[in-house]
Amino acid sequence: MSKIKWGVLGTANIARWCTIPGMKLAEDCELYAIAGRSLEKAEGFKEEFGFQKAYGSYEELIADKDVQAVYIPLPNNLHLKWVKEALNAGKHVICEKPLALNADEAKEMFDVATNNGVHLMEAYAYLHSPYVESLKKDIDEGTIGDVDYIETAFVTQGYKEDIRLHKDLGGGAMYDLGCYCTTMILTLIDSKPDYVKASAEFTDLGVDAMTSGIIRFENGARAAFNVGMILGEDTNARYDRLYIHGSKGAIRSEVEYNQQGEASYRIYAQDGVIERKVSIPQNYSLEIAQMCRCINGEETPLVTSKFSIKNAELMDKVFKEIGY
Repeated sequence: MSKIKWGVLGTANIARWCTIPGMKLAEDCELYAIAGRSLEKAEGFKEEFGFQKAYGSYEELIADKDVQAVYIPLPNNLHLKWVKEALNAGKHVICEKPLALNADEAKEMFDVATNNGVHLMEAYAYLHSPYVESLKKDIDEGTIGDVDYIETAFVTQGYKEDIRLHKDLGGGAMYDLGCYCTTMILTLIDSKPDYVKASAEFTDLGVDAMTSGIIRFENGARAAFNVGMILGEDTNARYDRLYIHGSKGAIRSEVEYNQQGEASYRIYAQDGVIERKVSIPQNYSLEIAQMCRCINGEETPLVTSKFSIKNAELMDKVFKEIGY
């Protein structure tokens, strides 16, 4: 395998605190270029993390012929433009979740990737975690029987000022947090949603501060989710929950989405309670390493185009329900 030269298109906090540290840990990833809205900011990231090149515009990074893959952590409303720009330049792309503001945008981006013969993957780092792999294995092996109900929540602090508060940037709880819940549900229930109901509380700026929904699937399973940016503004608090009920038992987890380190969940089976312990590496490093293997021809993206489009279609139904 060869080292893949990566460019990072933007200096967002998710890049600084999560993905770039993960890139430094990922096998076969070379930190090559960083671009910001100003050269000064890009130079700061170059010095902090050890990039080889810094650019004061996104166009310059995309034009660099040595860049093989691009990570995009830009605001949601900019994903379509810059994903297409990178793909059309022949770059492989990982784009932060949610990849698109709607399913039509997602389909358009994946069509561009196919036409250019490159990989595009939506950045759900947590889906690369051995924790999710372990949950899926227990379900696939029938440890709790057939899944008939899932309940999950992801609630964070409220924000005084943040890009998540602006509708024109694709803000709101559903875009930022709800996509975690819907992708978790779709990962654990292998069926097509056929009924969606949801309601939301909106801020004065027109984004949903809290959204709750229920989903019924063609196989009879049901799911419920709650997401919100509503906790105390000065607490930096969050609440994560996952409950999976099956015909022969249940699984309870309070592990945070994207957690790393030692974690566990409990299986309530017919023959007693099992505590499943899982060691979780830095999920963002797993995500980048997986894309490097894809580029080197060893694998295909774990988060597939089919999955991302299915999730975008589900989110579209939620947005229609809440009037966003």
